Amino acid sequence: MAERSAPVGVMDSGVGGLSVLAEIQRLLPNESLLYVADCGHVPYGEKTPDYIRQRCRHIAGFFREQGAKAMVLACNTATVAAVADLRELYPDWPLVGMEPAVKPAAAATRSGVVGVLATTGTLQSAKFAALLDRFASDVRVVTQPCPGLVERIETGDLASPQLRQLLQGYVQPLLDAGCDTLILGCTHYPFLRPLLSGLVPAEVAIIDTGAAVARQLQRLLADRDLLCEGPPRGVGFWSSADPQALRDILPVLWQVDEKVLPLGV
Repeated sequence: MAERSAPVGVMDSGVGGLSVLAEIQRLLPNESLLYVADCGHVPYGEKTPDYIRQRCRHIAGFFREQGAKAMVLACNTATVAAVADLRELYPDWPLVGMEPAVKPAAAATRSGVVGVLATTGTLQSAKFAALLDRFASDVRVVTQPCPGLVERIETGDLASPQLRQLLQGYVQPLLDAGCDTLILGCTHYPFLRPLLSGLVPAEVAIIDTGAAVARQLQRLLADRDLLCEGPPRGVGFWSSADPQALRDILPVLWQVDEKVLPLGV
């Protein structure tokens, strides 16, 4: 059985999962966290499900070697492709995935129209279709794939004119359709909240699931008596690409400099 002091592994295709990592650290400051950015294989949204499953198995194996007591797939596309596979492979290991916030968005909308910004892989998945069937039967959901956003965020671009123009092109059709609630269906996209606030009316609610994932992790650890007690702990970072690239972007997205180690591919 894992010890309470064992770390929690958090992974994403790149830096987007830092938005989830921040929520986990905020809610569970005593936990030791390991973060893997699979930057050598980003973006996942355009990869095949089999390719993504192989990457997630590789990273899960790394976390297991590090003694992780739980794993968080801080990536909607990875969750769609791989969480069921990993749960079958490790049935007794707490695993937390992501899913677009269809349920809270459907409850929040007043106009009856919900917009979704997400990767192509997420929007085309059976899991997303099932979410719509389950929670959005009484509302209209307008989806928008967003190629190019992840790649720009990966470089630390959160506010350039080119990014603004790209994001405007994705958001405007949703506003034109009458949406008053906007789902950020990729963990990279919360970093665009400041830019989005200037592109959408103030009455449009913007929803992501990072805080909900942190609460689910807290529940799973508590159920197994695995919540860590003691002083606040830090985060270890790994990247499957050049570690320097992640090291350079951490001050932008994480607000601190951190050591980044290479993840063997």
